[in-house]
Amino acid sequence: MSVFQISLFGKFQALRHDVPIASLEKRKVQELLAYLVLYRERPHPRETLAGLLWGDMPTGQSKKYLRQTLWQINGARQNDSHNLLLQVEADWVCLHGAPELWVDAVQLEEMSARLRGLAGQELDAATVQALQSIVALYQGELLEGWYQDWCIYERERFQMMYLAMLDKLVLYFEARQDYETAHAYGMQILKYDRASERTHRRLMRLLYLAGDRTGALRQYDRCVAALAQELNVKPSERTRQVYEQVRRDELPGAAVSALPAAVPDPAPFGLSDILARLKRVQVSLAAAHTQVQQDIQAIERKLSRPS
Repeated sequence: MSVFQISLFGKFQALRHDVPIASLEKRKVQELLAYLVLYRERPHPRETLAGLLWGDMPTGQSKKYLRQTLWQINGARQNDSHNLLLQVEADWVCLHGAPELWVDAVQLEEMSARLRGLAGQELDAATVQALQSIVALYQGELLEGWYQDWCIYERERFQMMYLAMLDKLVLYFEARQDYETAHAYGMQILKYDRASERTHRRLMRLLYLAGDRTGALRQYDRCVAALAQELNVKPSERTRQVYEQVRRDELPGAAVSALPAAVPDPAPFGLSDILARLKRVQVSLAAAHTQVQQDIQAIERKLSRPS
């Protein structure tokens, strides 16, 4: 077990020997540490970090806050001055990258790189077992409730990695005719990407292969509703074709390779998937705009009060 554990999926959490670290409970401390973890491959100028977190403050004040925040982060090591979380120099800062530091997002990112270029059907049992452990770490979107520009970008990037991993698991278990497990992972995709038409098609097929033709037809109805509500579009011809095959009880069921809908899409995501992602980003940006407006109004109210 690692000495330090940082969780970025869902609510930010930092533990030392499984106990919350008091010095890392302030929001700006968490923002700085999360940023340095996510962009750990390079050092960052102190001036850039100060502007990123305290851009509305005078330069001298923002640099002062940065110094205090860096001290709080490295204070998490308590008396271990030789193994600090951050390497802090006069002009730049970077994550130390000590082996006893464990981060859920880093684990997922490393697994994503390991699987790059591999189809789900090509994975071996040991890799799938490791992959199942990794996707279980995704307890919510990256840093939920944070709306900084860099955070919105990273949230979408990590969600795409997560969904791609689930997609590989669906293909793996479908190829082995474990339709129940494949269906469960497909439903996880829809939890975060409700309008994924490609996933709806796969779930229709999985339910049909499992002997639940009625469930497959209902899945099509859910697909129609999701596309209408989320994107205001109708199912593609490909999806309607699968529906008609299910309705007529004509989907081949002898082997996965025999199914026309089992052929991989020419692109990882269809146009409906891309549109859904753009709309999610739009919602996040709108929330960020609202938060900024509220912060501005709060500051203006304080400034307008007589001293």
